[in-house]
Amino acid sequence: KRIRNNIWKRKGYWVALKVFSLAKSLSTGNSKSFFVQQEINN
Repeated sequence: KRIRNNIWKRKGYWVALKVFSLAKSLSTGNSKSFFVQQEINN
């Protein structure tokens, strides 16, 4: 159970990071470059 919780914490951290970077890019008006970055990463 502990190992699973750690994985979820890590996933939640990355999700929060992506949400933060998305909000940051939206507030600065760089939403297009953000989506381009996401496509490159995928």
